[in-house]
Amino acid sequence: MTITILSLHSYPVKSCAGLTHTNIAISEAGLAFDREWVIVDRQGIFMTQRRYPRMALIQPGLSDGTLHLQAPGMPALAVTPTPEAPVPPPVSVRIWSNDTLGADEGDNASQWLSEFLDTPCRLLRVHPKAQRNASPDHVNAWRRKHHDTAPAFPAQHQFGFADGFPFLVANQGSLDELNRQLQAKGQPAVPMNRFRPNIVLQGLDAYEEDYLAGMRLGAMTFAFVKRCARCPIPNIDQATAISAHEPGLTLAAHRQFPEGVLFGVNAVVAGAGTDAQLHIGNEAEPEFDL
Repeated sequence: MTITILSLHSYPVKSCAGLTHTNIAISEAGLAFDREWVIVDRQGIFMTQRRYPRMALIQPGLSDGTLHLQAPGMPALAVTPTPEAPVPPPVSVRIWSNDTLGADEGDNASQWLSEFLDTPCRLLRVHPKAQRNASPDHVNAWRRKHHDTAPAFPAQHQFGFADGFPFLVANQGSLDELNRQLQAKGQPAVPMNRFRPNIVLQGLDAYEEDYLAGMRLGAMTFAFVKRCARCPIPNIDQATAISAHEPGLTLAAHRQFPEGVLFGVNAVVAGAGTDAQLHIGNEAEPEFDL
């Protein structure tokens, strides 16, 4: 069985459109620039497509450290860093039950986003002083269980504004099975972007990721620390921002577990050096959870 990376995806602004990569730098915090920015409301609470589906239509781009934003009916916006300027004071940000710190990107970005989303909001970037770790309970449970195979696996994994972990790994075989079930009901197939993964694997059977403790990619060890319970975002067409009932109904009929409706696995990584990269076609060595 050969398992390889089929595709790589990052989401510079949390809950906005994603970017697809042939190769991309990687660190313990995730793929380069993944969830580096977040849009927050007046209370400093993160905003997502769950309540603001139009966020799917905000398309980011990156060049030379500048964040570019485009959206229907809006002029293009460039959020350009000024290296000589002092770092702005940290702003408190709440991501679910976790508090972290952001740096406000200014009034122009705020006005642009507020107009498009029709609600007051601000754009924040991960602050240099931010220290947010992936769930210690899940990471330490994995470390205890797999101490013999990964004795030096670290306990702390800092990351940005992703929901709970720096990586979401998905299996194309699982999507193929879901689409088979959808089409058997007369429903159209859905693309993988509904599930917003970072790393998509091919070569696994449908939902075989349920039985993996992780995978090795060169010098890197990925720990699959938690299966991913899905919210309603997969029901939002990422090209139109229109929400429907599928694929959520079909997924719930086949993938309902005590933890929720599951698709994909949350992961952390060890061994990602300063020049580490992932490439489409990289071969992954699966570690089965025996």
